[in-house]
Amino acid sequence: MSASAQTTAIAEAEKPARGTQVDHISVCVCTYKRPVLLRRLLHELSRQETGGLFTYSAVIADNDEARSAEAVVEAARSEFGLAIRYCMEPRQNIALARNKVIENADGEFLAFIDDDEFPRKDWLLTLFRTCREHKVDGVLGPVLRHFDQTPPRWLEKSNFYVRRVNPTGMRVEWLEARTGNVLLKRELVLGDPAPFRPEFRAGEDQDFFRRKIAEGRKFIWCAEAEAFETVPPARWNRKYLLRKALLRGATAGLHTNVVSVIKSLIAIPLYTLALPFAFVAGQQYFMTLLVRICDHAGKLLILVGINPVREEYVLDTPS
Repeated sequence: MSASAQTTAIAEAEKPARGTQVDHISVCVCTYKRPVLLRRLLHELSRQETGGLFTYSAVIADNDEARSAEAVVEAARSEFGLAIRYCMEPRQNIALARNKVIENADGEFLAFIDDDEFPRKDWLLTLFRTCREHKVDGVLGPVLRHFDQTPPRWLEKSNFYVRRVNPTGMRVEWLEARTGNVLLKRELVLGDPAPFRPEFRAGEDQDFFRRKIAEGRKFIWCAEAEAFETVPPARWNRKYLLRKALLRGATAGLHTNVVSVIKSLIAIPLYTLALPFAFVAGQQYFMTLLVRICDHAGKLLILVGINPVREEYVLDTPS
């Protein structure tokens, strides 16, 4: 049997019996002032393959009280023929936006993807098949960096925006868990008015997975369900990278322990001493050390009552 014939046979075998109800997937997207990237995402979502196994629609939670994403959503409905529900969360907080999008989703499954990402055509289908085959509560896929323009050499050679791709079937540990590319069973959030905790200005998704894994829920990786994160020139800016690191560190300080604090107290002076050598070795090494210093500094500052980044979002687009 040829490869194409085998693929067709598998697809036919997976189709639900005539008359049975197929599952519905609500693709959940939180957005804040990224109209161009949001439009790209909605276009790619409109082209998703289903294999006849499920239906899907999108739910957009706009975290801008000015409703800046509403016009993009309305245009996408007519231009791409995609079923989309629009809602708005006026309070700037990513956890509140995630809770709002869940509140407005009605699928048996929830797929999360960020507004600066776009998926492969078989993204949803691959996640769904993997979830059903392995009988798990959720499946996470890789997020690969994507440049529309050629970045500086130091950034291209660095590991910024590079995340490890884990093999399909490998169990997810909460420290690596994200909502940038994931399919979840809706039952995970039923009865919980705030699945994501608003006290976390970043890392609220890791906190969610940490709690669910502690409850005995199982999540696995799927290497084939790829999504691509657009890294625009604004994110090449050194100040942006450092402010993001401070925010990330301050959030980590919310669930730190004595050992972690000691590590930070040791790491900051060691990394600082290494900065001149890193500068000589190359910008990618120098910036990597600076970001690590800011990660640790953000954690220590928040512990002594100093908030290093007051805004809810470190913007990569003009406000």
